[in-house]
Amino acid sequence: MWVIVTAAGSSRRMGGANKLLLPLQGKPLLVHTLGYFERHSLVRGVVMSAPADQREVYLELVREHALRKVVAVVAGGAERQDSIRNALAALDCGPDEAVAIHDGARPCLSGDLLERLLEALSEAQGSLPMVAVKDTIKRVDDQGRVLQTLVRSELFAAQTPQLFRYAAIVEAHRRAHKEGYLGTDDCSLIEYYGGSIRAVEGDYRNLKVTTPEDLELVGAYV
Repeated sequence: MWVIVTAAGSSRRMGGANKLLLPLQGKPLLVHTLGYFERHSLVRGVVMSAPADQREVYLELVREHALRKVVAVVAGGAERQDSIRNALAALDCGPDEAVAIHDGARPCLSGDLLERLLEALSEAQGSLPMVAVKDTIKRVDDQGRVLQTLVRSELFAAQTPQLFRYAAIVEAHRRAHKEGYLGTDDCSLIEYYGGSIRAVEGDYRNLKVTTPEDLELVGAYV
């Protein structure tokens, strides 16, 4: 399979510094994320998105850490969806080849997750890891009034990597861009256009670094 690592975010909740370049156990956070795919036998190559003004910084990081599977670093767009679309255009793969899309800020991947996602993809247009939510979830309006308590047994948190056949995800992104539809993740685009998604068991350790506190947590797992 091919892998897209989205790494062009603004890191607003980290105070504006590029969280993917912050040190984690002696290496930039992003290098830990890329290392899983570098070592994995199923991965043919990786395309990474980068902030437009830091593309050269990312290329130097790839060279410094001998990340040979990274075949391209593309400039990101205004939204995550734009960055993914740019990265998809840089892939050189067939319509039925599998493409994994992963958040650069999730550095704690391990085990056979890619294998399980690929198996699930045989029965759907997309697959993703999910974990059951642990807290009670409530809907609240902009005045702080509780509107509804949702059924916790039906709620799951979506993670990445999310897996797709190349042709299916390219078409979903093309249509979304044309129609101005902005999804919350890549699976949501497939869902929006009537495609099927299969879930596999995720990992609570597959955390996404969003705040400074998250960086401390993932340090226990990498």
